[in-house]
Amino acid sequence: MRSIRPSFTARRGRNARRGTSPVLAAVALASALVLTATACDSGDAEAGGEVTPSAAPGGDGKITIPDDIRDKLKEHGIDIDKWKNGAWKNWDKDDWLREADEYINPIIEGLWDPDRMRDAQDPDNAVDDSDLSGDQGVTDPEPAPVDAKAVAPAYHANAPEAGKVFFDSPEGTMVCSATVVQDPAHPGKSNLVWTAGHCVHAGKNGGWYRNIAFVPSYNNEGMTAGELESAAKEKVAPYGAWWGDWAQTSDQWIEQGGATGGDGASYDFAVIHVTPEEGSGGKSLEETVGSALPVDFKAPAVAKVEGITATGYPAAAPFDGQTMYQCQDKPGRLSLSASDPTMYRIGCTMTGGSSGGGWVATGSDGKPALVSNTSIGPVTAGWLAGPRLGEAAKGVYDSVSEKFAGQ
Repeated sequence: MRSIRPSFTARRGRNARRGTSPVLAAVALASALVLTATACDSGDAEAGGEVTPSAAPGGDGKITIPDDIRDKLKEHGIDIDKWKNGAWKNWDKDDWLREADEYINPIIEGLWDPDRMRDAQDPDNAVDDSDLSGDQGVTDPEPAPVDAKAVAPAYHANAPEAGKVFFDSPEGTMVCSATVVQDPAHPGKSNLVWTAGHCVHAGKNGGWYRNIAFVPSYNNEGMTAGELESAAKEKVAPYGAWWGDWAQTSDQWIEQGGATGGDGASYDFAVIHVTPEEGSGGKSLEETVGSALPVDFKAPAVAKVEGITATGYPAAAPFDGQTMYQCQDKPGRLSLSASDPTMYRIGCTMTGGSSGGGWVATGSDGKPALVSNTSIGPVTAGWLAGPRLGEAAKGVYDSVSEKFAGQ
């Protein structure tokens, strides 16, 4: 993760990077496509398989992709046949889709196998954060570190909304944490996931990440890394893999976000709409996991928040990214710029990989609600900071919900 104090050398949270598409809604060109890969290893999708519609995952019918959809994809430099054979690994800057309406994420069946999920991580991106020495606005004293505590398995019994987001970037296969949230357009049947913007889009110097998928209750039984090496996929991903058929982040993240110095961190949030890689019996993500958190865009001022619980899968030492942890602390304020919203900051020893994980507090209605997500923290892993969710975040959330309201 990125440090925000001049005395630190920092990096963006490992297994977590950048953000998604902004508030602008647009056609998800490839949301109805599923590509089948016959073999995968840590980062490669081999050729093979039939193309079937994601609207009916696991269907038996062989379907030909309509020419108009193929043509639309080609306008974005994507040939479906080449994509499933590994063309998605081409990160040429001129061909890297960047704009809000260019999110494309065809499902490649079998790509996220247990080995690939276990090995996902963020590249080491150390930077000098001395550029933050001139921060303006209100910043409280640095909080004392709070030791992250392991969540007792089964995770689904104790944090059913939590999971991991996997994705591919130019630097390799990576992972973030994320949370199932409610969808006002589909009460009780949400397919929405909340995470950090830097987990879906590279910000001002890049574009959309690829092969984005959410795995709720990853490693539900809390197996060790050694035990996971021989674990069956249903043990690693007991509720399946859910691919992002649409994602949005703030315009601010796309325009300003970066891996260094806290750029765009106050707007570092994203919403992903997901669809199951395999058949879910017609059930939504919320129905499948049994729960979804409300999102509070009018959370109390920092001084009135008694406590926040942050959840995630930290991956940088001394953690290994395979098990779930939580931190609880009363938040303070962190200001990166007088012109940007003040962020929440808590003491927490979770490291990279926890990025994007949900922050839960008592909402404005007195009930638990998601009020932020992990965005930044120092390489020394003593604290974490997350954006306060205001109108910009609500705009992203409402836009994704409305996009799928009639489906």
